[in-house]
Amino acid sequence: MKQTARIISIHAADTSGVCSMLYELGGMVVVHDASGCNSTYSTHDEPRWYRQDSMIYISALTETDAILGNDEKLISDVVSAANDLSPRFIAVCGAPVPLLAGTDFDAIAAEIEARSGVPTFGLHTSGMNSYLVGASEALEAVVNRFCAAPVPLTAEPSANILGATPLDFSVLGAVDSVREWLEAAGFRVVSCMAMDGTLDDIGQAGSAHVNLVVSSCGLAAAELLRARFGTPWVAGVPVGEKFPAILADALREAAKSGANALPCAARSISGSAPIPAVVGEAVFSGSLAKAIELDAGRPCRVLCPLEADDRLLAPCDVRIADEDAAADAFAQSSGVIADPMYAPVCPAETPFLRLPHEAFSGRCYRKESLNLINRPLPWRL
Repeated sequence: MKQTARIISIHAADTSGVCSMLYELGGMVVVHDASGCNSTYSTHDEPRWYRQDSMIYISALTETDAILGNDEKLISDVVSAANDLSPRFIAVCGAPVPLLAGTDFDAIAAEIEARSGVPTFGLHTSGMNSYLVGASEALEAVVNRFCAAPVPLTAEPSANILGATPLDFSVLGAVDSVREWLEAAGFRVVSCMAMDGTLDDIGQAGSAHVNLVVSSCGLAAAELLRARFGTPWVAGVPVGEKFPAILADALREAAKSGANALPCAARSISGSAPIPAVVGEAVFSGSLAKAIELDAGRPCRVLCPLEADDRLLAPCDVRIADEDAAADAFAQSSGVIADPMYAPVCPAETPFLRLPHEAFSGRCYRKESLNLINRPLPWRL
C-alpha cells in the first residue's frame, strides 16, 4: 500500500502517452478498453482534442468479450474502420483488462495488417505505467517502421527533435520556441517527433546530422536512429539564459564527432547543505536544474517520480517512487519547483514554486504554464 497516492495526483498512463505521441501523424490509434474510457484521455491529457482532428478510438471491450477472448470482434471492427478512414498506419494498444486476459497485441496487429493492407503495430501498454513508457514505445515503433530506407544527409547542419508532446510541453508555444532556437543555432529541423510535424517528415529523419532528445520518451527512438543511421543524440531542453548556448555547442560537437551527449545530466553537488530541487521528467527537469546552476549560481538536483534511463540523471538526483518519498525529499530541499498538485506534500517551511506539468495535473493549471525556452527563469532561488 506504500505506493498508494493518498494526496497527490498520478501521471498520465501509458495509453495516453501512445495517443499523444501519435496524435498528429495521420494514423488510427485503437485502445482496447471499455466504452467511455476515451473521455479520460480527451478531457485531461489532450489539449489538441477540440482544435485538431485525430483518429483515436476505444474498442468498446465488453466483460463477455474479455472473459471469452473474442479477438475477432476487435480485429474485424478495426479493419472495417480502416477501410472507411484510410489511415497511414494503425496502432493497437491495451489497458488493464487486456493485460489480465493475456491479449496478444502483436498477433492481432499482424492479422489486422494482413486483412487491411495498412501498416499496423501492437503496443504493449497496460495502464499501469506512466505516459513516458507508452509514448516511447509508440515513437520507437513509428521510427522502426517508417525510417527504414537509407537517406542522404542534408547539405546544411540539421536535427530532429525527439519526444515532443503536450504532456511535457503543453500547447503554449514551447515546442515552437525549441524549433526557433535550433534554427537560430544553425540547424534545419528535419522532423519534430511528434508535434507540428508529419509522418513524411519522420520518414526523412535519417538525413539529420544529430538528434535532440527533449524528453525521456524520445531516447529509445534516438538509439534506434543511431543504430540504423549512425546519428548521434544529445539530451536536453534549451531553458534559461546560459544553458541554451551549452546545448547548442553540444549539438555541434555531437554532429562533428558522432558521440552522444547528456548536458542535462552534467551536474554535481558538494557538501550536505540543502539545495533547490526540480520535480518531473528527467530531461526537462535536468535541463532546468542545470539552467538554475548556471543562471542563479546555485547547484540544483532533480527529484524524478517517473521512469528514466539512468544516463539521464545526474549522480545527485533522486528517484521518488511515492508521495512519502516525495515529502521526505522536499523536506531536505531548500526550495521545490514542481507542479502545484505536489504542494500539499511539501512542508510549509520549504519554499514551493509552481511549474505546471500537463502529464500530472492535466488542464487544471494550464493557464499557469510557462514557456522557459531560451529566456530568463522567472524565479529567484
